[in-house]
Amino acid sequence: MARGTGDDTARSWVSRAIDLLLADRAAEPPTPLRAFPLAGPPGTALYLKDESRRPSGSLKHGPARDLFLDALRRGEIAPGTPLFEATSGNTAVAQAYFARLLGLPYTAVVPGRTGPAKRRRIEEQGGRCHAFDPPLAIYDKARSLAQESGGHFFDHLRRAGDAVDWNGPYGLGTAILRDLETSGEPAPAWIVVGVGSGVTSAAVGRYLRMRGAGTRLAVVDPENSAYFPGWAADFPGYTTGMPSRIEGIGRPRMEPAFDASVVDLVIPVPDVASVAAMRHLHAITGLMAGPSSGSCLWGAFHVLDRMRREGARGSVVMVVGDGGENYRDTYYDDSWTEAKGWRPHGPLSDLARFTATGTWDVAPAG
Repeated sequence: MARGTGDDTARSWVSRAIDLLLADRAAEPPTPLRAFPLAGPPGTALYLKDESRRPSGSLKHGPARDLFLDALRRGEIAPGTPLFEATSGNTAVAQAYFARLLGLPYTAVVPGRTGPAKRRRIEEQGGRCHAFDPPLAIYDKARSLAQESGGHFFDHLRRAGDAVDWNGPYGLGTAILRDLETSGEPAPAWIVVGVGSGVTSAAVGRYLRMRGAGTRLAVVDPENSAYFPGWAADFPGYTTGMPSRIEGIGRPRMEPAFDASVVDLVIPVPDVASVAAMRHLHAITGLMAGPSSGSCLWGAFHVLDRMRREGARGSVVMVVGDGGENYRDTYYDDSWTEAKGWRPHGPLSDLARFTATGTWDVAPAG
């Protein structure tokens, strides 16, 4: 083989891979923005930005693609590079989707207790799962597997914040404001999102600040998570040492991607309220979403009540992070939730009353 031929072939592959990802992004249809049927407060409206309609089923789809693009441009992924990540959630599903698109082997290092349903979602996208314990050691294990195989460890908790294209035409903040503008409506008064890695809130918040839209950003945070107490105390090193029980959001520490400077409000949400709200969302709209979306609905109701008390008008947009089909045997199952000590009857009554009358007498947790 002539000198340089192999390098040229690799560069050509990388260029084609980037073009393929960009073409895939351009061809993806926008996710829907749908109204939530709300009786009050007067002069307000609630919209659901349904990111569960992304090709891999969650709002992690876009950030996963951006991580691939960033690694390709940095020369960290080449033809045949084995890919690794440490997570069992939606990020792994989305990364497996793009690895298959590029024809690359993908392994998610998951905690040993990860159930078969979660592993199956990754495997259905062409990935494989490598179980490892203790759970907090999966990050070092994924890194070591990548080093041993000459592969690439995405390390999304550390790197996604810098990789996400938050101010481009395909960002979530861009899409929400564009959806409302297309409908002939002004920018929303608030956007409500969950926080796990911190990437989504940082991306949306930075776009809103750059755009100068006047829209405020609220973040919802479940029990055991560090974001609310860390944000309230202005202490980014805050840790709880306990895992979140709400799939998709909450962390025992404030992750590097979280940007507190672009967050206007963090709303602590009791876990039982998240469960009740996801079920209420399904009952009212027919949309079956995950528990993080329940957290967002609960937070959205708090924000709407705050607007009522302040005499403010406008719309609120909450983000639906993923679909609910994967939670039929857990968060939607009464026996499973009762075993967790969650009895959602009280919060369900609060949610129903607010939807019907605009009356919200629930004090924020924390």
